Amino acid sequence: MRKLRTPGRRRPLIDATVWLTLCVLGIIGIAHVTAQEPVAPQPITKEQLQAAIAKLGDLDYTTRTNASRTIRRAPPAQAVPALLQAVAEHPDGYVRYRALVLLTGFNDPRAKDSMRASLTSPNDRLRTVAYSFFEHNPDRTLLPQFLLALEKEQGEFVRPAVVRALAALGPDDQRVREALLRDVTRGDDFFRSAVVEALGDYKAQYAYDALTSVAKREGPLQDDAALALGKIGDKRALDTLAALQRSAPRQSQPSVAAAICLLGINCSSHENYLIETLKFSDKNIGYQELLRSAAAGLGALAVAGHAEAADALFEVGIPSRDPTRAPVALAVGTFALRNTPLMVGKLEARAESGKPAALDGAIALLADGFDMLEEDLEKERFFVLVRRTFWESAAASPRRALMQTLIGKLDF
Repeated sequence: MRKLRTPGRRRPLIDATVWLTLCVLGIIGIAHVTAQEPVAPQPITKEQLQAAIAKLGDLDYTTRTNASRTIRRAPPAQAVPALLQAVAEHPDGYVRYRALVLLTGFNDPRAKDSMRASLTSPNDRLRTVAYSFFEHNPDRTLLPQFLLALEKEQGEFVRPAVVRALAALGPDDQRVREALLRDVTRGDDFFRSAVVEALGDYKAQYAYDALTSVAKREGPLQDDAALALGKIGDKRALDTLAALQRSAPRQSQPSVAAAICLLGINCSSHENYLIETLKFSDKNIGYQELLRSAAAGLGALAVAGHAEAADALFEVGIPSRDPTRAPVALAVGTFALRNTPLMVGKLEARAESGKPAALDGAIALLADGFDMLEEDLEKERFFVLVRRTFWESAAASPRRALMQTLIGKLDF
């Protein structure tokens, strides 16, 4: 289950400044104009920093993007205290949210105190970021607070973040196991889906029986449960998955195939089935559910490190238009966030191919996926890795050139 942006908030295809530049130059077509990334943090005045923070909530995309860029490139000694103050005191709730996200990029120990305070904020966005932070930075002392939140939290995006923060604490605590197993079978399907996904992502062996029970029942959670069983990797699940290959609806078959591949059984044939299914549903209108399922299955394999699955998503997705492009871009964006090394490796291979269009198409597809995803904290982690790689790479190296391209085209 991914957190998706509403269509009205998607990034414009081209901003006014770039459009004006193209008009002045007399260029026909789409181009991308970017400045060279600085090779080190850039000191700014206190007034400039405060002005940038104030613009984090601006309605204009270019304005708020440039504000984020200015803050990201400020020295930590300047940026961190200002962001901490903004999170605690700024009157605009969206600015507090964006400041908290940007704060995570500086790896400052003081961020943890802001995250703890944000766990009880009335602002849903702040709570979501805080729980997501503790998913990646587990703190067992917060377990009682997380368990209490699981009983009360009903925020659409907050509750899934609570679930993932609990799952990240691991299987050792009986209270965690009992709480998550209980939520496999209670509440709205939307929230149950988040629990099933988290149990699979964190390879919760203790959830095998509960997930098997869900997978055997036809319904909206059958795909999620089948895929979770594959992620856990218990080969006992093969009997259940083989039965689903015979009985589950057609649109569920890609998830079942991906799950069996994740178990390490006949992976090449199941992966090939997913690829052919994606290509078929791309070329034949009316198979949208099958297309979404095939794209999600290949995305799950890419997250697990299957390079061929990533290649197939690019092959189909780059030349595509909607209705194919959206689910493929979503799968690409998801695997970029959850297996960033594989994504960077794939982009490097395209950069080294000597075919600029191959790289440009892949980055454009990734950008579309990022635009659809609401997971700003996860994207910030991706941006941090790219920016750090840029700074650490040799001046004239292909890797630095690629990172420069990513920074420019993904607008960070």
